Amino acid sequence: MKLPLLMPGMAAAWGDLLESIHSSARSYGRSRELHRIVQGRKLSTFFQPILNLQSGECLGYEVLNRPPVSDSFPNTEMFYDYIGQTNRVFAFERYCRETSFERFEAARIRAQAPNDISGHVVFINVHPLVLTDSAYRSGETARLLKRYGLPPERVVFELTEKQAVTDYAEFERVLSHYRAQGFRIAVDDAGSGYSSLKTIVNLKPEFIKLDKSLIRDLHEHEDRRRMVKLFQEFAQGSGTSIIAEGIESRVEAEFLRAEGIEYGQGYALGRPDPELKPALFPEEDREIIWTDPGKKQVAKADIKPRGRFA
Repeated sequence: MKLPLLMPGMAAAWGDLLESIHSSARSYGRSRELHRIVQGRKLSTFFQPILNLQSGECLGYEVLNRPPVSDSFPNTEMFYDYIGQTNRVFAFERYCRETSFERFEAARIRAQAPNDISGHVVFINVHPLVLTDSAYRSGETARLLKRYGLPPERVVFELTEKQAVTDYAEFERVLSHYRAQGFRIAVDDAGSGYSSLKTIVNLKPEFIKLDKSLIRDLHEHEDRRRMVKLFQEFAQGSGTSIIAEGIESRVEAEFLRAEGIEYGQGYALGRPDPELKPALFPEEDREIIWTDPGKKQVAKADIKPRGRFA
């Protein structure tokens, strides 16, 4: 017996149903994997140093928490994108915050150089909406810092989701609460889009982190240099410090230093590491191969980054 052919409308409906089932299965798998990561404390923590390009001193470290590579989350970006789409942002950020401070203190103790590290600044990536959480403002963060001997003056909240800030007037009032306690603010990925510029103008952060897309081969691109100059002029007039991210070569580091950029961050100065390794100004040409934490692939530089990494 011949089965009747599906009408075009029925075929489309079946296709939509199958896609819905597959989407639900993927979502369930990611939810289970997120639960496993948090409950099992599976995040790996790395510390990337930030160098004062002018003095050669280490300003501090950005704390980077990376999930294990899995089928659900083949890379770090996909993992954090998924977090932002769930209702677990607050709970996950609290877990990340506690993990960051705990492991930073453990790394400081292992380094056995408290006099050298005790003044270093700790940059913590934070979703802006989390700062509005009552648990943050109730003093929970201050109590956590006290447990690990970190004063608020040494902590910088690095805002990572530019699009999340919509009511700048209200958010500025929230930030004033933290600034009154001594915390400082950094805006990440500056120069990567209009919203980051708007965030900078409205919130006047203590640190502006220039996106790596601006810094890559900066000396060869006049338009990028003009953009960096605009950020410098704004920073000088507002008491803000510039941090150039994504420095991967000696020539980039030298150019930024000559231009008066105060701070730098990138593989040429110091790789993310489970230990508190010092940042160093690159001194020689050397081709390097590195593995980006949280990614499967081993990446090889398409330029020749300079520095101490082989």
